[in-house]
Formats: sequence, C-alpha cells, structure tokens
Amino acid sequence: MKFVNPYFLFALLLIAIPIIVHLFNFRKFKRVYFTNVKFLLELKQVTKKKSKLKHLLVLISRILVIIFLVLSFAQPFIPIDGSKVRKGQNYVSIYLDNSFSMNAVSANGSLLQDAKNKALEIVSTYKNTDRFQLLTNDFEGKHQRFFSKEEFVEMLKEIDVSSSFKSLSQIISRQKDLMNTENGENKFAYIISDFQKNIVDLNKVKSDTSLNSFLVQLKAVKNTNLFIDSCWFESPVKQLNQLLKMKVRIVNNSDKEVEKSPLKLLINGKQKAIASFDVAANSQTEITIPFTVKEPGIQNCVLEIIDFPVTFDDKYFLSFSVTNKTPILLINGETENSSIKSLFKGDSSFALQSTFDRNIDYAVLTKSKLVVLSDVKNISSGMSTEIQKFVSNGGSLAIFPAANSDLDSYRKFLQNLNSNYFTGLDTVNTKVSQININHPVYKDVFENIPENIDLPSVFSHFEISKSNQSGEEPLMKLRNGSSFICSNSFGKGKVYISAVPLSETFSNLTKHALFVPTMFNIALLSEPQQKLFYFISNEELIDVGSIDISGEKVLKITNSAINFEIIPEIIKNNINSSINTHNQIKEAQNYLLSNGNQQLMGLSFNYLRAESDLKCLSSDEIIKSIETQGLKNFKLISIENKSLSQELQELNQGIRLWKIFIILALIFLAIEIFLLRFFKS
Repeated sequence: MKFVNPYFLFALLLIAIPIIVHLFNFRKFKRVYFTNVKFLLELKQVTKKKSKLKHLLVLISRILVIIFLVLSFAQPFIPIDGSKVRKGQNYVSIYLDNSFSMNAVSANGSLLQDAKNKALEIVSTYKNTDRFQLLTNDFEGKHQRFFSKEEFVEMLKEIDVSSSFKSLSQIISRQKDLMNTENGENKFAYIISDFQKNIVDLNKVKSDTSLNSFLVQLKAVKNTNLFIDSCWFESPVKQLNQLLKMKVRIVNNSDKEVEKSPLKLLINGKQKAIASFDVAANSQTEITIPFTVKEPGIQNCVLEIIDFPVTFDDKYFLSFSVTNKTPILLINGETENSSIKSLFKGDSSFALQSTFDRNIDYAVLTKSKLVVLSDVKNISSGMSTEIQKFVSNGGSLAIFPAANSDLDSYRKFLQNLNSNYFTGLDTVNTKVSQININHPVYKDVFENIPENIDLPSVFSHFEISKSNQSGEEPLMKLRNGSSFICSNSFGKGKVYISAVPLSETFSNLTKHALFVPTMFNIALLSEPQQKLFYFISNEELIDVGSIDISGEKVLKITNSAINFEIIPEIIKNNINSSINTHNQIKEAQNYLLSNGNQQLMGLSFNYLRAESDLKCLSSDEIIKSIETQGLKNFKLISIENKSLSQELQELNQGIRLWKIFIILALIFLAIEIFLLRFFKS
C-alpha cells in the first residue's frame, strides 16, 4: 500500500489526545455512610467493571476514527503493475481506428461508435486542465497538436469512417512525435482498435519508457465478410462487337457457405450482365462474365454484390476504352507491300496509312499505334531516332527486312532498341518447328495444337543474334533453334522481328494460315493497355500518353455524380505524360480525365482490400506479442468485468482506498456514539 499524501500520516500523533483524556478523566466519588454495606459491595464491583469496559471501547473507537480519517486524507492506494499517482499536467494521445473494418457490429452498435464512447470514457478519467491529442487513420495536420478536453470532445463527434488505414508502428510513431515536443513526465497513449492481423506489427515498435501505452481492443459480434477481391480480362484485346470475358475473384471470409448470390456488371450506368455464384466457407471463387461492347469509347464498369454490414468492398470499379479503328503506318522500301496492305485495308477495325522510307511524315508516325517496316534496305539515323522515341513511348514496331538489307545499319538500329540483330543470310531450306502458344499474340488462337501441324516453310532467312540481355521472347522457332519471329520490350513499347522478308522467295509465311492471326494480334496488342483500376491511398503515377495542353485547355479529373473535380499535376516524359493526383481522390468511383471538352480516358479507383480481411488478433495473441517484443510500457486493457474508466483509474492510480477508510471512520464514530448513549454502566 502506498500514499498520495504521505505527510498526512504525521497526524496519527493525534491519537495521543483521546488516550490522555482517557487517563486523566478520573471520576470523583462522594463518600456515603451506610449502616450495612454487605449488599452494596457486590453491586459496586460489578459497576466498576462495566465502566472500565465502556471507557476502553470508547477509547478504541476514538483512536480508530482518528486513524481512518488520517489515512483517508493521506489517500492510500494499492499499486497495480507498478502504477503510481502522478502529479501535475497529463498529456494524453488517443488513437481511434476509423478504418472500414470499424463498420462491423459490436454488442453496443457499430465498432466506430463503440470506439468513440471508449474515447470519452478515457477523457473522463483526466482533469480539465490536461491536454489531449486525437489521432485517426487520416493523419490530418490538425490532429498533430494537443487540445483541451472540450475541444477534444467536439472533434470526436466529427470522426467518420475513412478509406485510409495505418499500421500499428506508424500510429505509435505518430504519437511519439507529438509527445516528444513536451517536457512533462505524465504521458499516456491509447490505441482503440479491433487490431486486425494485417495492421499489428509490434516487431517494428521500439520501447519508450517515457510513454505509457494502453491498447483497448474492441470486438465485433461476427468477423464475417463477402467481398470482390479483383477482376481482369482473359485477353488484353478488346474489340467492338466481339465477346469479352471478364474474370472476377470473390472471397468469402465467413464460416457459412454462400449459395446463389448475384453478381451484377454495369457499364456506363446500364446493367450489362448478371451472374450467380457459390463460394464455400472461408474460401474464394472465380467467376467468368461474358459480354459484348457495341459502342466505341470509354467503358465505365461497376461490379456489384450484396453483403452486410461491411459494404465498402461490395463494389469494384474498372474502366477501359474500345477504339473504332487502330491506326497503322506501313513504311515500305522500293515497292509497296501488298500483303500487309490487303490484310489491314480489308478490315474496318484498322486504319492503314502506307508510305515510303524516303518521305516519312513523322507527325503521322507519332499518331500511329503500330509501325510496320517492310523491305526497307537501309535505316537512316533520323528514322532510327524517331522510331526509337515512338517505341519508347508505347508504340509497337514490326520489322520485315529487305532481301538486300544493309545489315550494319540494322544492327545499330536494333541495338538502340535493345533487340537482337541480323548477323547474316542463311540459304538452307528449313521449316518452323515450334510455336509459342503462351505468347500474348497466340493466346486464344489455338484450342489445341495437332501433333502434325503444318507450320511455315522457310527457303532462306536471316540469322538473328542471341543475347540474354535483350529479353527476347520467341513467337516461332526454326528447326535449328534460331528465332523465326521474336519480340522484346523497349520502354513502354514492343518490337517484333521477322527473320524473313515478306517475299515468297524466302518463305510461304504470307500464304500461311498463321500470317493473319499473327499480324492482327500484333496490331490489336499495339493499343495501349490502360490499367483497369487504381487504388485509393496508393501514390501512383498515371500514364496518360501523348496529350496536347495548350491555350486555355486544362487537364481535369471529374465525376459529376458526386460533384467532384480536381486538376492533377502533369509530369512530362518526352512526348508522353503522366499525372499525379496527390491522394486527392478519397471515394471509390469511376472518374473521367478530360482535356478541355475532350474526354481522354476513364480512371477507376477502388479501396484497398487489406481491410476486407476482418481477422483480428485475440487478447492472448496481443499479450504474447507485447511480451515477445519486450514492450514493458505497453499493456492491453481488459474491460470484460468492469468499466473502462474504472480500469484506467486502477491502472494509472492503483486501487484507491480513501473511500473505504472514510466509511470505516464513520462506522467507528457511530459505534462511539452508541456506546456513550446506550451503554449504561
């Protein structure tokens, strides 16, 4: 037992007063003479015994009254885990978890409201003169200072659920930053959370004995959640009036199986498809949704399921564009290549422009998605530089050499593109022996490959060098293992190299059935593969390609449905540009990027799915983690058998005993009165 005011114990000397009074308060007797005292002697002896007992009991009562009064003023307490009563001003930091997981339901309502009530209980245990910090996942600048008790309570009312979430180490570091600005000794930090497994990283926390940290765990009635985890297309190629197949992954974090639950797909506000799914308990499933796009332009999509009470992850937003025509530039050598021209001119999905290497319009080149070099003998330095920029910024290049190519100019050109190059002419008759069905160009082309498939015949071909640094991916290989057609990435674009010209004297490729799907897919894959979605809170640059911002045009990100509009930062990179939103987008939605009145692309933002997994640490796991990391200044508060405010008072000040001693003093004072009035001697 310890005392808040130990100097009051000197007042125990006051017990000498009733003792002195008792010793010197002798009763004076008057002598009376009787003729016969035989009968009075026995009565006199009994009376003296009762009187002595009464005086002794009164003395004990008075002594105990004084002792208990003195002890109550000394404020005794029994310390708990080294607690001690602290004098002076207290500095209190309270973190309130307002992530999406706090939408779960507890026995007292939503976890967020329960957390607010706990924060109020904590504040109530401190004096009005103490200073308080309110911290949430948003890490707002206004929360990085201390407030009075009244200001804290008002700010607490404004807190709502946020898409942001922080790890435990980040929260504790933030609390320490503000506490270190104060010189006081009484520093307390509270963390009110459900302690999801994905945020607890106590292994990154360093012990600080100057700050006492208390963890207050809230528990949901059920930690169950059904959510859309991700989505993607089976093929990157998206064409008008062609069947598209979207894959959707759905996760069931509950102990119950989900049966025949609906999944909706909306495109540009209209329901496009619907499917139903089954998913086992604590499992996941993948669903395929087929649909067709019949109008070109931006396709803003929403995938939607039904779940309760955690609903932030029931929708998934994505967007993509379907172009009317893919622009292709054919650069010819001496004569125009009829195979390429007839192939693309006859299809409405492509817009082909043909030119010769001696009069290239480089403005047309920059607007193209695919450039085909056919039978060009010599690659000039100017052409090499412009095509290199074109590929680096996301364009695709297909190279079919001339029969009499200047191999030295091709070598310099291809080395600048980080590609393998032509080393010499091989006139041996051979045949294509392998086809890479896993390459994106041939994905979905073959259902299965027969054992004796007929592949292109080759009469002469250029040998292609072999270098691991180029990152070459073969599309087709010859019998001797060398590449017939190969590809490699350069910058944001792709380079495709053929070992033969498009001439029947070198191979029968132009007459073979593989020629059409090979060239079509190369052209379709040349369309920039826009990201389907981004995540809120992820600082990520968004590539927007080549845009012209001049005059009064301003690049904007908008959503009219929620009355949202921002001007992003533009970052130039050669002829391409990127934008940075600087985390200004807070709500999961489909947005439009526009340049003046021109709509450039759709941008879709989703909430991070880290909060979708509602699995939380148990109390035992938290305590074990604290002990393992040696965090002696951390303690998990148990509030199962008593109120939080009572538990905090005991933790901070021990078990206070002054009320008990006041009651005991009153009891013995009543005993004294009873003895004096009713105990007859």
